[in-house]
Amino acid sequence: QVQLVESGGGLVQTGGSLRLSCASSGRAFSTLAMGWFRQAPGKERELIAAISSGGGSTSYKDSVKGRFTISRDNAKTTVYLQMNSLKSEDTAVYYCAAASGRYMGTLLAHYDDWGQGTQVTVSS
Repeated sequence: QVQLVESGGGLVQTGGSLRLSCASSGRAFSTLAMGWFRQAPGKERELIAAISSGGGSTSYKDSVKGRFTISRDNAKTTVYLQMNSLKSEDTAVYYCAAASGRYMGTLLAHYDDWGQGTQVTVSS
């Protein structure tokens, strides 16, 4: 099993930036595909960024392309989400998740382990 702990959320003004971190422990981090999800009130949880186990491939939801960047440091067993040019519609609880046995997870069902989430609030 994988334990994931997110940090870095908070309150930021429109146009601002935040960097989320997700520290992993348990299973060998370099074997895990990782993803960042978010869930706004009344909405379904959505995959916004994914990164392959080795870090060589990434994918993004269209609404965050060009603004968000996912990265990982396998030596530190941590995945990051750099969020720039934040908008009010980015307000949500953000979760990191791990997918075992996959090169990269593209669906919610691919992910086996989840963090507790961190709140991001963007105010106008």
